[in-house]
Amino acid sequence: MADTFLQAPIISQYLLPFLLVFFIIFAILEKTKLFGEGKKQVNALISFVIGLIFVGAVSYTHIIQNMTLFLTVAIVCVFVILLVWGFISADEKGFKLNETLKWILIVLAGIAFIAAIIFATGFNVQIQNFLSSKEGTSGTLFTNIIFIIVIAVALALVLKSQKK
Repeated sequence: MADTFLQAPIISQYLLPFLLVFFIIFAILEKTKLFGEGKKQVNALISFVIGLIFVGAVSYTHIIQNMTLFLTVAIVCVFVILLVWGFISADEKGFKLNETLKWILIVLAGIAFIAAIIFATGFNVQIQNFLSSKEGTSGTLFTNIIFIIVIAVALALVLKSQKK
């Protein structure tokens, strides 16, 4: 498979972490006005030096690379959740859902989203192996899970009827 120029080690291991640290430090220094009003050159120079020191420390660069990957996936997931939420809860003139149907759709969308994340990460194979082995569906674990669910449903019904 052909690599793009953004996948080159010089870009992914040095340039992008440097730019991330540089711009974050620069924005913090500009916002706090730590070195005075209108001192953009000083803030830029300090941010540049801190960025270079940061890129020189390999272990910290790896931490930032891993965090960046996780955060970009998390941002996309949050965007999809907000997009689905907007579609479900939007009130248009000719199309208005009642509250019960709206919450049912939100719960179903949440379950579908969690299932999609599990499938996309490959965690479904581990879950399937766990449930098909003797450990996952052995009498104690499976029975305890069902018992806890039954107790939670019973408590919810009893507490809901007491509020009325």
